[in-house]
Amino acid sequence: MAVPAARERARAIPEAAVARLAVYLRVLSGLDERGTTTVSSEELAAFAGVNSAKLRKDLSYIGSYGTRGVGYEVSVLIGQIERTLGLTKKHRVAVVGIGNLGHALANYGGFLNRGFPVAALFDLDPDLLDVPVGGIPVSAVDDIVEVCREREVTIGVIATPVEGAQEVCDRLVEGGVVCILNFAPVVLRVPEHVEVRKVDLAVEMQILSFHVARRNQEAAVVPGIAGNTADVGPPGDRVNGNGNSKSALERGDVDGMVVRP
Repeated sequence: MAVPAARERARAIPEAAVARLAVYLRVLSGLDERGTTTVSSEELAAFAGVNSAKLRKDLSYIGSYGTRGVGYEVSVLIGQIERTLGLTKKHRVAVVGIGNLGHALANYGGFLNRGFPVAALFDLDPDLLDVPVGGIPVSAVDDIVEVCREREVTIGVIATPVEGAQEVCDRLVEGGVVCILNFAPVVLRVPEHVEVRKVDLAVEMQILSFHVARRNQEAAVVPGIAGNTADVGPPGDRVNGNGNSKSALERGDVDGMVVRP
């Protein structure tokens, strides 16, 4: 694959598809570990929790179309996704804020297994300094720039309170960090060359609540029961003149990362 063509193809991938590619990679890696050499689109879609049409569309972004009657070669597809996600080299990670969340992140073995070794830990608490967490001694926040440069850290994880998040971010950037995963509920100001992903667990729960509420509205449109009106559920989820109805789920309009019977 020509490098310029690969770059253009990567730029065209929607962000939602990028997230699903990471899921496919996790599934494929598990299949590879178990000795599986090929997988059909239907099998891979079921393992990843999406429908097969969406999976084929996602994989077409990286130029992988599989072989009719055979499916996808697991090792080849792993390589294609890894190149697309920039995983051909390891990214060293620094975690700042070794509270409950930071402590859990520092001990999470999945980072190393997926090419993201934790290389540095930082905290303000003097009682934590030099104490190993996950085998790595905790350093002082004042040393972020020096340590990140020395250990070639490229990804910073901010698990601090709101008050110190921006200052921590500035130090990480000064230390050469180009990607930041931010758990603090605040919008960070960064240079254009720095990528930031914000993880707000409360927002994620609110999104889940929305999907549950929508599903409950759709379930409330029950055919043949007096009193059901067009006021329940999203537009288009209506009882027709014959007393029949189809929800958005039944029509296939609602899609997500979980496939249910």
